[in-house]
Formats: sequence, C-alpha cells, structure tokens
Amino acid sequence: MNLTLKYNADGLIPAIVQDATNGRVLMMAWMNATSLQTTLEKGLMHYWSRSRQKYWLKGETSGHTQRVIRFHVDCDLDTLLFEVEQTGGACHTGHQSCFFQEIDRSGALLEVKESTVFNAAETYASKS
Repeated sequence: MNLTLKYNADGLIPAIVQDATNGRVLMMAWMNATSLQTTLEKGLMHYWSRSRQKYWLKGETSGHTQRVIRFHVDCDLDTLLFEVEQTGGACHTGHQSCFFQEIDRSGALLEVKESTVFNAAETYASKS
C-alpha cells in the first residue's frame, strides 16, 4: 500500500463499515496493518479485537461475512471507510446494524423499533 496511514499509539485505525446497497452504517471496528492487508488481499473484512486481543475475520463464527465493494480513507489518513456487501446481520446482537438503538436528546434510550435478522443466542451457542 502506498498510503502512510495514521494508526493510533496501539497500532490501530478505526474502520467504519457501511452497506454498499443502501448506505446504512453497519458497524465500527478497529484494524491493524495485518487485518487491513488481509482484508485487501482476500476481499473480506478482517479486524483486530481490542477486548480479545485477537485478529478476526468478520463472520468466522456466525457466517455473516462482509465482502469489500469499495474502500476509502478520510482526509487526515486516520479513519477508514469500507462499503461492503453484508451477508446476514452485522451486529452480534442479531441486528442488521450495530446502530439500532436510538437515543433521544436527553440521552434516554428509546424503544428499539428494529427487528433482529438472526437469533444471536442460537448462532453463537452452536459455534462454541
């Protein structure tokens, strides 16, 4: 890669992931140089999990993969944007997007109006 991306002190860069068909933001995750390189080589999204300290392929447990359609970098070279073809839901809770919870201006959680697209308990229990 010819770009000099600006990774944070932990060697990570935020990646915003958007549905290429409708523009909906699906999730935000972290990438390191290895996950970015593998993503670009294989065409499937790979990330770095800060909580598990582990490199991972999106969908390795659920089967809900993200195929890269387009890839962008912001003007400061410190945030990535991927437009993907999402298979199944993007969120581990079973929702299409990780951004399903609306909040009002006072900071109160509003009732979730969106249905899940898969049963998270069944999906992840069978893979344990």
